Amino acid sequence: MTFIQKIKLVWRDKYLRSRLLFIAYMLVLFRLMAAIPIPGVDQGRLADLMDSTTGSFLGFLNLFSGGGIAGMSIVLLGVGPYITAAIIMQLVGMMSERVKEMQRESEAGRKKIAMYSRALSVPLAAMQGFGLMTLLQNQGVLGNLTTFEMITSLVVVTAGSVLLMWIGELITEFGIGNGVSLIIFAGIVASVPSQAIALWQNLQVDQTLLPIYVAFALLAFAVIYAIVYITEAERPIPIQYAKQARQGGRSIGGVQTYLPLRINQAGVIPIIFAMSVVVFPQMIASFLISMDSASIQTAAASVLEFLANPWYYGAIYFVLVFAFTYFYTAVTFDPVQISRNLQKSGAFVPGIRPGTQTQEYLGDVMTKITLVGAIFLGVVAVLPVVIQGLTGIQSLAIGGTAILIVVSVVTDLIKKIDSQITMREY
Repeated sequence: MTFIQKIKLVWRDKYLRSRLLFIAYMLVLFRLMAAIPIPGVDQGRLADLMDSTTGSFLGFLNLFSGGGIAGMSIVLLGVGPYITAAIIMQLVGMMSERVKEMQRESEAGRKKIAMYSRALSVPLAAMQGFGLMTLLQNQGVLGNLTTFEMITSLVVVTAGSVLLMWIGELITEFGIGNGVSLIIFAGIVASVPSQAIALWQNLQVDQTLLPIYVAFALLAFAVIYAIVYITEAERPIPIQYAKQARQGGRSIGGVQTYLPLRINQAGVIPIIFAMSVVVFPQMIASFLISMDSASIQTAAASVLEFLANPWYYGAIYFVLVFAFTYFYTAVTFDPVQISRNLQKSGAFVPGIRPGTQTQEYLGDVMTKITLVGAIFLGVVAVLPVVIQGLTGIQSLAIGGTAILIVVSVVTDLIKKIDSQITMREY
């Protein structure tokens, strides 16, 4: 079936058409909310601040707010608090046996985890909103707000984040794909026209940039291809089910299948973790540099100057992404549990004894293939820093995290639509 035939089939199917239209309506609502600014914003100062913080704390939050911070909208926090809450619950599940059992339970246990994540996202949104507005006030983006104005703005941005979280869950339930991922995807895509206009304006000023732009476009296609390839790549582990004798001389089982181990098991989460860690000193230094103490100001200025160097920043960023890839893979991939499940179902890896040897074998294979995934994620993460450092053009950057999210969301959406089409055909 060709791509055009799939589009026609999707549009003719009332069920699929209604779900895709629901996604479109919700994303339009999200973009409308992203255009409603909070009061007291100096747009000129905000634009200057965003230009000077490319790849830093504000740039990172702006990515997950769908451009909400760049416009200081009521959804400036985006779905960041909800993502942070979900990550915290995963880490808690690693330390708490009770939460881990809930994660392994049926739909009821997963619903409880989701409920806890939603509840945790509210105080996280309030704390993040207060810290962000305080930072912007110190930078002159927000005027001197009174206590009442600060509380009102804080309630508005917290409610905006909760509303966006609710819209994401509605998309997940009544649409196709993960709603939170689609919201981030929509925010990234919405920023493409403004970036294209900035590149075109630079080209009009300096015609010698054309060869750089062509090389950049070719490199962008290569990066997209590599992301798709690594995202879909997996290491198949052969699995054999033992034959079981039944009454009447019949036997069942003996089926051969495989266990797919993904090279990029952690997805985009290590980049999110690493960015959160590497920008934390920048946020603290931005607060402290306005203090009255000369020694504190000197220390804060030194930190900001060190991280302003793209090569130092890129090296630290790469190491953190590499380390967090192994960390998050260890959190999500449990060879002990997989080995137990295989043994309970009468399955084994040919040539490997069930139990401890299977655990060690799966762990060893995952460690080796994660090396490839960790290096790849590190390269993708620091690619914008390298491009900007080599060209000196701030608007010219292949946003590794953004492209990784876009490719992952589009790939997942296409797979889900294909599965729905297959179900309709049968």
